[in-house]
Amino acid sequence: MPEGHALHRLARRQQRFFGGQRVRVTSPQGRFAREAADLDGLVFRRAEAWGKHLIHRYTEQNVGPVDAGPMVHVHLGIYGAFSEEPTPMGAPTGEVRMRIEGDETGSDLRGPAACELYSPADLDALIGRLGPDPLRDDADPDRAWRAISRSRRAIGSLLMDQKVIAGIGNIYRAEVLFRVGVDPYRPGTRISRDEFDAIWADLLHLMPIGMRRGLIHVVRPEDDHGAPAYAVDRPRTYVYRRAGEPCRLCGTTIVWREMEGRNLFWCPGCQS
Repeated sequence: MPEGHALHRLARRQQRFFGGQRVRVTSPQGRFAREAADLDGLVFRRAEAWGKHLIHRYTEQNVGPVDAGPMVHVHLGIYGAFSEEPTPMGAPTGEVRMRIEGDETGSDLRGPAACELYSPADLDALIGRLGPDPLRDDADPDRAWRAISRSRRAIGSLLMDQKVIAGIGNIYRAEVLFRVGVDPYRPGTRISRDEFDAIWADLLHLMPIGMRRGLIHVVRPEDDHGAPAYAVDRPRTYVYRRAGEPCRLCGTTIVWREMEGRNLFWCPGCQS
């Protein structure tokens, strides 16, 4: 499932392609046909992300408040993805839930966990159940700190809980905890405010890099040597998918364990 930086990058990309344009919206697959008909011919005003959720805003005209018209909520889930091609677009390939065609670019959405019309109340409910998103200017880290400091759950679990911090996935969870030297099994009640501030500050540093580059970069330049990345098309990591290999800093063997159904990686030497 894409982490939050990928959704913010996608929102910026779609804003560049479609923002301010009167667009054609269809549902070749048919599962979004009624909703697409309501959107077809409207102006695509804004694309924005809240954690791992994408919101499209439409209005009748390219003037006035952007919250005056219909919205589309997209959650990509594990299998969802957008593809792009120049307009005019060719015949749809595969199960295309939603197709958006702008002046020069079109985009097909396939396999999302959710693609639905949203009301303002729906959006308020979504925002209300999400924790602060480090990539949003309106994020309030104190909300996350209160949730963590009052919980006996492991910090590795809390960071993956979208109600605590929105947008964090498996890679950022593992790598940030390594970079700040925190054991992923330590309860939230035993995380100090200084440690939480270091985690939040590191997210504020790393996630914009991922958003700009399209890949998660976490290894500091002085540590970027020795063992290669876990895959040929991915940047190096400290612990993620490096179980059984020596730590880049202390040489201790990186370990793996399952935590609440997700793969967890950490260094027992550096994360005590």
